[in-house]
Amino acid sequence: MSEEIIKPYGDTFNDGMVQLSFTLPVENCARARRAAEQYVLSLNFEDVRVVHSRKIAENFTFFVVYAVAIPKIDYSTIEASEVKTGRMTFKEINELIKIKLKRRLTVIGASIGSDAHTVGIDAIMNMKGYNHDYGLERYPEINAFNMGSQVDIEDLIKRAVEADADAILVSQTITQKNSHTMNYTELIEKLKAGNLRDRFLLIAGGPRITNDYAVELGYDAGFGPGSLPSHVASYIVTTILERRG
Repeated sequence: MSEEIIKPYGDTFNDGMVQLSFTLPVENCARARRAAEQYVLSLNFEDVRVVHSRKIAENFTFFVVYAVAIPKIDYSTIEASEVKTGRMTFKEINELIKIKLKRRLTVIGASIGSDAHTVGIDAIMNMKGYNHDYGLERYPEINAFNMGSQVDIEDLIKRAVEADADAILVSQTITQKNSHTMNYTELIEKLKAGNLRDRFLLIAGGPRITNDYAVELGYDAGFGPGSLPSHVASYIVTTILERRG
């Protein structure tokens, strides 16, 4: 494989231009802006420009900085996995379930642990969906149950067993101190303890989720930011059909 040397693009090819944003625990002033500039310089950038600074709380300032990145990378050496499934339309997914599976799919979704955010799970599950893409509740061939936020993991498992679910979707928005990893892992461990891991297709979602990371944690697939309900539905039905042979 030939080398593909790349760096960020701004105005001209490989000029290295990037935009960074961050907060420093200082009051907004000339000294603070110089500190932000010096900090970015220490991160191996050059031609640093602080283009915006704003006080967001007592002794906290938010900065937006433009800079030029120095390092380059060989893109040919980068590896990452994606969920491999055909992208189907709303109509195609429903027809495939009805004709090939010959029964309705059952999907349980929840935001687990102490996470009170539902934006991720709602985008996939709720009838209105996301970005002009219908949510799973809109699919006539899918029984979709959205349990909402702050769902206890044992309650989620109990509901999935009672509904004889095909798939469990779990979302985590809060990521402070790796709380999302602990919750994702706890679900896997409790399913294994009950000899239930292989009973469900397990899908993780959230702002820090990639497919590689989800699989590493023990899930079947991971869907990160920008994922659409039809992407998830396509994956569920094609994977279940493949496993059924």
